[in-house]
Amino acid sequence: MNDALGAFVAGTDVVVQGATQGPLAGLSFAAKDLFDVQGYVTGCGNPDWLRTHAPARRSAWCVERLLAAGATLVGKTVTDEISLGLLGINRFYGTPVNPRAVDRVAGGSSSGSAAAVAGGLVDVALGTDSGGSVRVPSSYTGVYGLRPTHGAIPVEGMMTQSPTFDTVGFFADDAARLEALGDVLLPASADAAIEELLIATDAFALVDDVVRAALAGAVQRVSGAVPRVSSVAVAPEGLATWCSNQRLLQSFEFGRTFASWVDRVNPTFSFEVGRSLALAARVTEGDLAEPHQLRASARARLDELLGGGRILCLPTTPQLPVRRDATLTEMSSACDRIVELTCIAGLTGLPQVNLPLGRTAEGIPVGLSLIGSRGADRQLLKLAGQLSRIAQPAS
Repeated sequence: MNDALGAFVAGTDVVVQGATQGPLAGLSFAAKDLFDVQGYVTGCGNPDWLRTHAPARRSAWCVERLLAAGATLVGKTVTDEISLGLLGINRFYGTPVNPRAVDRVAGGSSSGSAAAVAGGLVDVALGTDSGGSVRVPSSYTGVYGLRPTHGAIPVEGMMTQSPTFDTVGFFADDAARLEALGDVLLPASADAAIEELLIATDAFALVDDVVRAALAGAVQRVSGAVPRVSSVAVAPEGLATWCSNQRLLQSFEFGRTFASWVDRVNPTFSFEVGRSLALAARVTEGDLAEPHQLRASARARLDELLGGGRILCLPTTPQLPVRRDATLTEMSSACDRIVELTCIAGLTGLPQVNLPLGRTAEGIPVGLSLIGSRGADRQLLKLAGQLSRIAQPAS
């Protein structure tokens, strides 16, 4: 493969042929380097992790599922270091190129998978999403991406970091292919109709003017496809509060996930990841009582809000992708702002699909998201397909 985007992990571009027949026959796919592929070490974006782990004895559940459906695996893609990132920057293996905004990041931590799909290197790709790692890169690179209902797709054979947040997600540059992936990976569900679109006013209030302007036509497009439209503020406590509580819960979990390995190996980390792990080590179970309570309240709030065939509409990210040469301060600020939006589905465990329906005047992708009720993944994918066949309103 001619990987001019730096999307793939070196040495993993060996074809694993899929079944000769199946719903995905003829399609190629890539898997983020958090998924086990038989015979390869799952590197997790860190050289010391690669060095201290053995090759996988079998492939991850979702990899096997795609192979059995006829898709062919062509390689493993770059991830942010041990998946702790939202911008797609890896100090060891490089930062994949965003093929639709080459001077800007592709978004992470499923950066390589999104870049590979956007750049036409593969038809579809697997990623993971804990705090936004499918939604952010799909928005930044202008592709479709789904973070499913938490627990809907088995994570067996996937390196998890924060178990109550981790999901298997996937990317496609075509809504029909995204739906085909969902048919293979998602459980069956009732084909309930979508009756109402709720515009998340507090989410739109957080975004830059350039993002809001780029999404105006997309919101109009989605609104025209749903019987009723209304507005709502999602978080009574404020999205900043939801965000801070998600980050505390997630930090506690990934800190415990990696603690024993860090103590045993004393690995080398980039500054950003080392800082995140050091701060995570200071979070105790006693710090989690209020975040657990808020998460329960947020889940109840969204379950009630999205009952009766309602879906939530919001920007996927609050700002354009940062430039590849952004400062650490700019990167940190971007991540803080991103989680104020991604925490909605993350904290509540709900499905969220990114629709690549927005563009700035310069052609930079801007994603619009839909969040559905628990288990409504297929309904979101079906609507994404319908929207892809509707002409873009004139600006």
